[in-house]
Amino acid sequence: MDFIWNRITDWLKEILVGGIMGNLQGLFDQVNTQVAGIAGQVGTTPQAWNGGVYSMIRSLSDQVILPIAGVILAIVMTMELLQLVMEKNNMHDFETWVFFKWMFKTFCAVMIVTNTWDIVMGVFDLAQGVVNAAAGVISSDTSLELGEVVANLEARLMEMEIGPLLGLWFQSLFVGVTMNALTICIFVVIYGRMVEIYTVTSLAPLPMATMMNREWGQMGQNYLRSLFALGFQAFLIIVCVAIYAVLVRSIATDGDVASAIWSCVGYAVLLCFTLFKSGSVAKGIFGAH
Repeated sequence: MDFIWNRITDWLKEILVGGIMGNLQGLFDQVNTQVAGIAGQVGTTPQAWNGGVYSMIRSLSDQVILPIAGVILAIVMTMELLQLVMEKNNMHDFETWVFFKWMFKTFCAVMIVTNTWDIVMGVFDLAQGVVNAAAGVISSDTSLELGEVVANLEARLMEMEIGPLLGLWFQSLFVGVTMNALTICIFVVIYGRMVEIYTVTSLAPLPMATMMNREWGQMGQNYLRSLFALGFQAFLIIVCVAIYAVLVRSIATDGDVASAIWSCVGYAVLLCFTLFKSGSVAKGIFGAH
């Protein structure tokens, strides 16, 4: 009877171990692929990320938004002239130099509006330079294969009892679903940031038209802060990936199979959370609303 029971036990172990190894095979490939491509995605300027979308957004900005910005600029600078004239004791202490001051501010405002696209793209070019410099310093190698992390993985699994093996098999199934969800989350963060950049830059002339007004100028300043936050969010994303790469390499010191699996999942969840938070952190740093 013991011989038969041992044969049945070995047969069940082989089935469970085969199932576990099959579930773990390439389990983190999708996440690794997404993470490995993050540096290339966030280090790309809007014009290099997708030329077709970039051309469409620029055409909309120049042909639709820029004329509206011109009307807003005319209204804002007219209000600025009235303020400059009337603030001198209701025109009793009127001085002609205020016209030169107004002409200079108007000239600066027109230059800002007409060169809005160059200013906006300059912000992202600056951010890209920082990201590329950071990518050369930090490590972004996130390649992970549990068979390499845990030595003699299949032999260790064969030494386990049927109960723990059955639990580990269910865990590996659940982890597979979790990693697919995390892959989608990483995709949403990276591509969502680029979509946000395109939508924000499409309206750039409107807030930039208010830059030279004392009352309305806060709109343009907040817009510039949001641009810098979006640009340097890429740097924070690179830092998140670097932290994840260091944590993943530390899993090699873990000898327990289940603990190693859940450590990988935990670090991937942590990476997704920090990626989602990077936008709000960047806005908090630059004071963007």
